[in-house]
Amino acid sequence: MIERVLAASGRDVSRETFDRIALYVRILTQSAGGQNLIAPSTLGTIWERHVLDSAQLVRFEPFNGASWVDVGSGAGLPGLIVALLVKGPITLIEPRRLRAEFLSDVVSKLGLADRVTIECAKVERVQGKFDVITARAVAALDRLLAMTEHLSKSETVWVLPKGKNAQTELAQAQVNWHCDVRVEQSCTDPESQILVLTRVGAKK
Repeated sequence: MIERVLAASGRDVSRETFDRIALYVRILTQSAGGQNLIAPSTLGTIWERHVLDSAQLVRFEPFNGASWVDVGSGAGLPGLIVALLVKGPITLIEPRRLRAEFLSDVVSKLGLADRVTIECAKVERVQGKFDVITARAVAALDRLLAMTEHLSKSETVWVLPKGKNAQTELAQAQVNWHCDVRVEQSCTDPESQILVLTRVGAKK
């Protein structure tokens, strides 16, 4: 499996890093039922459906050490997987208290407290500027951009995994937003795509 994580992320994955990913998978599997952290139907494919699906996002990091923010982090997907694979700081935004407490516990167990910040708040109330913004299954693209624009700066990259409606969401968002966009194929699901957006701004 370490080879598959390496292939998905496009970078070297040390044995130590892989072991920490495996620890996270064990914690998530053991805790999933209590808070419905992930769909029970995906427990059997947790590596493909969740770990590799998250790991592939780091291929679009603009530079080593970039700051990330994961909106609606939930169980820590993709945020915690990203945090285990990159070197820079990452903020996990999760408004639900129990989920935020779960994230805090996992961050401590994974030894990530020096680089990972957890904000238990709605995204609109979070302050800061980030190099990369990501979110998984949070909102349609048009609404997501409105929710997160205040977290961006001129060079920010949005790295957004989307399902089979990616192109429809993009077309709807482009009514209200201008951006440069790359549409990348997901390596875990032939029906899913990753939208990589730069130079995002609201149309006047």
